[in-house]
Amino acid sequence: MASWVLSNCCGLRPLPASLPRPNSGLLSAASLKPLKRRPLFSPTVGLGGRREWALRVSAPLQVAPLEDERESGEGSGEPSLKGSDGKEEAFDPGMPPPFGLAEIRAAIPKHCWVKDPWRSMSYVVRDVVVVFGLAAAAASLNNWIVWPLYWIAQGTMFWALFVLGHDCGHGSFSNNPKLNSVVGHLLHSSILVPYHGWRISHRTHHQNHGHVENDESWHPLPEKLYRSLDSTTRKLRFTLPFPMFAYPFYLWGRSPGKCGSHFHPSSDLFVPNEKMDVITSTVCWAAMVVILAGLTYLMGPNQMLKLYGVPYWEWSYLRGGLTTLDRDYGWINNIHHDIGTHVIHHLFPQIPHYHLVEATEAAKPVIGKYYREPAKSRPLPFHLLGVLVRSLKHDHYVNDTGEVVYYQTD
Repeated sequence: MASWVLSNCCGLRPLPASLPRPNSGLLSAASLKPLKRRPLFSPTVGLGGRREWALRVSAPLQVAPLEDERESGEGSGEPSLKGSDGKEEAFDPGMPPPFGLAEIRAAIPKHCWVKDPWRSMSYVVRDVVVVFGLAAAAASLNNWIVWPLYWIAQGTMFWALFVLGHDCGHGSFSNNPKLNSVVGHLLHSSILVPYHGWRISHRTHHQNHGHVENDESWHPLPEKLYRSLDSTTRKLRFTLPFPMFAYPFYLWGRSPGKCGSHFHPSSDLFVPNEKMDVITSTVCWAAMVVILAGLTYLMGPNQMLKLYGVPYWEWSYLRGGLTTLDRDYGWINNIHHDIGTHVIHHLFPQIPHYHLVEATEAAKPVIGKYYREPAKSRPLPFHLLGVLVRSLKHDHYVNDTGEVVYYQTD
């Protein structure tokens, strides 16, 4: 039902109708039928401050000011957006932007699109060495002062492994599909993610991001479905720390209201010619389970829980809960391969991760004030936990009807 969507979860904010629209191939506002808008129940919307616009997407009525505007009372020095009467206008989340992908693409240097497999593999080697080094150090010290620090560090490194496998799935790791598949399977299977199953569902997410019905991993619950959830399910979905355990269950059973599994070749996630890919990834996943079972037998369940089990849950929580728009992760930015630059990644997933920061800076003049500058992080991004908590408290469901719908609080 909806055309291709740009979402404010990716940091793009829609423009008021008064601005002139260049010839970018987008439909004019006059050619679109009026959008149905509903009042926003809560001023805090979207996981990680997510605000989305499009047909049948969740969105706020008005976009909040940037962090630096709230602090100084002034903008970034760019011209203010004003209507014909000279007054500043609020952003309309239902309006398409006056620029297209072509303008953003043209602003990004050509070398940012070049994939260097040797450079990509160097990051794999770096991360694998760190993972085994951390595990060896923690096992050697075997101290309860060290273990919590190890869990946080290793969970972050599992996240880094996931990001590299994620790049393989997008084809931004290299131009060689076989290399991408082999490396992607090794990395994702090591953290119990079915590579092809997840790759395909993530492709669906990118193609439909912000769409209420068609988005795969971040779609909001329609009110009717939300009301049908029992109290236990609601508590598990919206109350910390339970969401940190949700990712493996999502892989097995997807989100509420959706059927199928990332492991089953006949799931409606996949088309018939993708069945063998899914079977291959499920077999690789099962092989990793056998390896973990063997290590548990040799080392004991307690030691394996400390070395692998706790970091596994930690990476799922970090990845699943916080990477929904451009975010500054402080010291962790380099460790997790700058996946916090989520705007450009969502628009152009073919760009290798090591060019995302440069590509983002090049695209900012085109996107202008409609790029939401992330709040600066201290060395460790503890401020993002507050964003997650606020979202879980306020963003419960969207209306069942309407072409543009808004998050509401139960």
